[in-house]
Amino acid sequence: MAKLERLVLHCTATPEGRAVTSNDIRAWHTNPVSKGGRGWKQVGYTDMIHLDGRVERLVQNNEDANVDPWEITNGAQGYNSTSRHVVYVGGVAKDGKTPRDTRTSAQLASMETYVKDFHRRFPSVRIVGHNELAAKACPSFDVQKWLKSIGINQ
Repeated sequence: MAKLERLVLHCTATPEGRAVTSNDIRAWHTNPVSKGGRGWKQVGYTDMIHLDGRVERLVQNNEDANVDPWEITNGAQGYNSTSRHVVYVGGVAKDGKTPRDTRTSAQLASMETYVKDFHRRFPSVRIVGHNELAAKACPSFDVQKWLKSIGINQ
Protein backbone atom coordinates (compact mmCIF):
# COMPACT_ATOMS: atom_id res chain seq x y z
CA MET A 1 0.00 0.00 0.00
CA ALA A 2 1.30 3.45 -0.96
CA LYS A 3 0.10 6.98 -0.33
CA LEU A 4 -1.98 8.43 -3.17
CA GLU A 5 0.14 11.20 -4.75
CA ARG A 6 -1.54 12.07 -8.03
CA LEU A 7 -4.63 11.85 -10.19
CA VAL A 8 -3.60 11.39 -13.82
CA LEU A 9 -5.95 12.49 -16.62
CA HIS A 10 -5.88 10.52 -19.86
CA CYS A 11 -7.66 10.20 -23.21
CA THR A 12 -8.39 6.94 -25.03
CA ALA A 13 -6.60 8.33 -28.13
CA THR A 14 -9.59 7.41 -30.28
CA PRO A 15 -11.16 9.54 -33.02
CA GLU A 16 -13.59 12.29 -32.05
CA GLY A 17 -17.11 10.98 -31.61
CA ARG A 18 -16.21 7.27 -31.60
CA ALA A 19 -17.68 5.44 -28.62
CA VAL A 20 -15.45 3.18 -26.52
CA THR A 21 -16.69 0.52 -24.11
CA SER A 22 -15.13 -0.87 -20.98
CA ASN A 23 -14.76 -4.15 -22.89
CA ASP A 24 -12.73 -2.31 -25.54
CA ILE A 25 -10.40 -0.92 -22.86
CA ARG A 26 -10.05 -4.34 -21.22
CA ALA A 27 -9.22 -5.97 -24.57
CA TRP A 28 -6.70 -3.27 -25.56
CA HIS A 29 -4.91 -3.52 -22.23
CA THR A 30 -5.22 -7.12 -21.06
CA ASN A 31 -5.36 -9.26 -24.21
CA PRO A 32 -2.06 -10.93 -25.06
CA VAL A 33 0.18 -9.04 -27.48
CA SER A 34 -0.38 -11.84 -29.99
CA LYS A 35 -4.09 -10.90 -29.96
CA GLY A 36 -3.57 -7.15 -30.32
CA GLY A 37 -3.48 -6.26 -26.61
CA ARG A 38 -0.71 -5.06 -24.34
CA GLY A 39 -0.67 -8.15 -22.16
CA TRP A 40 -1.16 -6.24 -18.91
CA LYS A 41 -2.78 -7.94 -15.94
CA GLN A 42 -4.89 -4.83 -15.24
CA VAL A 43 -6.43 -2.01 -17.28
CA GLY A 44 -4.86 1.43 -17.26
CA TYR A 45 -7.66 3.44 -15.65
CA THR A 46 -9.86 3.41 -12.57
CA ASP A 47 -12.68 5.36 -14.24
CA MET A 48 -13.75 6.23 -17.78
CA ILE A 49 -15.79 9.26 -18.88
CA HIS A 50 -17.97 8.31 -21.86
CA LEU A 51 -19.02 10.66 -24.67
CA ASP A 52 -22.38 11.23 -22.94
CA GLY A 53 -20.60 12.21 -19.69
CA ARG A 54 -21.39 8.96 -17.90
CA VAL A 55 -18.59 7.91 -15.55
CA GLU A 56 -17.93 4.17 -15.49
CA ARG A 57 -15.83 2.47 -12.83
CA LEU A 58 -13.33 0.10 -14.45
CA VAL A 59 -11.37 -0.94 -11.36
CA GLN A 60 -12.83 -0.92 -7.88
CA ASN A 61 -11.11 1.07 -5.17
CA ASN A 62 -11.94 1.97 -1.60
CA GLU A 63 -11.83 5.74 -2.21
CA ASP A 64 -9.22 6.41 0.47
CA ALA A 65 -5.90 8.27 0.28
CA ASN A 66 -3.89 5.11 -0.35
CA VAL A 67 -3.32 2.93 -3.38
CA ASP A 68 -3.73 -0.69 -2.33
CA PRO A 69 -2.14 -3.39 -4.51
CA TRP A 70 -5.53 -4.48 -5.89
CA GLU A 71 -6.31 -0.86 -6.93
CA ILE A 72 -3.21 -0.33 -9.09
CA THR A 73 -3.93 0.41 -12.74
CA ASN A 74 -1.39 0.70 -15.57
CA GLY A 75 -1.89 4.32 -16.64
CA ALA A 76 1.63 5.77 -16.47
CA GLN A 77 4.73 3.62 -16.15
CA GLY A 78 6.70 4.39 -13.01
CA TYR A 79 3.79 6.19 -11.30
CA ASN A 80 1.07 3.56 -11.02
CA SER A 81 1.56 2.48 -7.43
CA THR A 82 0.93 6.05 -6.21
CA SER A 83 -1.65 7.24 -8.75
CA ARG A 84 -5.27 6.97 -9.70
CA HIS A 85 -6.07 7.28 -13.42
CA VAL A 86 -9.19 8.59 -15.18
CA VAL A 87 -9.70 8.56 -18.95
CA TYR A 88 -12.10 10.39 -21.25
CA VAL A 89 -13.19 8.83 -24.53
CA GLY A 90 -11.58 10.66 -27.45
CA GLY A 91 -8.48 12.82 -27.67
CA VAL A 92 -7.75 12.44 -31.39
CA ALA A 93 -9.16 14.27 -34.41
CA LYS A 94 -11.43 12.43 -36.83
CA ASP A 95 -8.33 11.55 -38.89
CA GLY A 96 -7.42 9.10 -36.12
CA LYS A 97 -3.94 10.46 -35.47
CA THR A 98 -3.85 14.20 -34.71
CA PRO A 99 -4.07 14.92 -30.96
CA ARG A 100 -7.06 17.15 -30.20
CA ASP A 101 -9.16 18.03 -27.18
CA THR A 102 -12.38 16.33 -28.25
CA ARG A 103 -14.21 16.45 -24.91
CA THR A 104 -17.94 16.85 -25.43
CA SER A 105 -19.87 19.33 -23.30
CA ALA A 106 -21.14 16.36 -21.27
CA GLN A 107 -17.59 15.08 -20.78
CA LEU A 108 -16.38 18.54 -19.76
CA ALA A 109 -19.13 18.82 -17.15
CA SER A 110 -18.51 15.31 -15.81
CA MET A 111 -14.75 15.75 -15.72
CA GLU A 112 -15.10 19.04 -13.87
CA THR A 113 -17.42 17.47 -11.29
CA TYR A 114 -15.15 14.42 -10.95
CA VAL A 115 -11.95 16.45 -10.55
CA LYS A 116 -13.46 19.00 -8.15
CA ASP A 117 -14.87 16.24 -5.96
CA PHE A 118 -11.55 14.40 -6.03
CA HIS A 119 -9.66 17.61 -5.15
CA ARG A 120 -12.09 18.36 -2.31
CA ARG A 121 -11.51 14.90 -0.82
CA PHE A 122 -7.76 14.77 -1.47
CA PRO A 123 -6.48 18.39 -1.60
CA SER A 124 -2.81 17.36 -1.33
CA VAL A 125 -2.97 14.98 -4.32
CA ARG A 126 -1.54 16.56 -7.46
CA ILE A 127 -3.70 16.47 -10.60
CA VAL A 128 -1.70 16.06 -13.81
CA GLY A 129 -2.03 15.08 -17.44
CA HIS A 130 -0.35 11.91 -18.68
CA ASN A 131 1.81 14.16 -20.87
CA GLU A 132 3.35 15.66 -17.71
CA LEU A 133 4.73 12.22 -16.78
CA ALA A 134 5.64 10.80 -20.21
CA ALA A 135 6.48 11.99 -23.71
CA LYS A 136 2.89 11.67 -24.95
CA ALA A 137 0.17 14.00 -26.24
CA CYS A 138 -2.37 12.39 -23.89
CA PRO A 139 -4.77 13.79 -22.73
CA SER A 140 -4.61 16.24 -25.67
CA PHE A 141 -5.23 19.35 -23.55
CA ASP A 142 -3.27 21.44 -21.03
CA VAL A 143 -4.42 20.04 -17.69
CA GLN A 144 -2.82 22.77 -15.57
CA LYS A 145 -4.46 25.54 -17.63
CA TRP A 146 -7.83 23.74 -17.50
CA LEU A 147 -7.57 23.27 -13.72
CA LYS A 148 -7.06 27.00 -13.26
CA SER A 149 -10.07 27.68 -15.51
CA ILE A 150 -12.27 25.62 -13.16
CA GLY A 151 -10.87 27.23 -10.01
CA ILE A 152 -8.29 24.68 -8.93
CA ASN A 153 -4.88 26.15 -8.19
CA GLN A 154 -2.40 23.58 -6.98
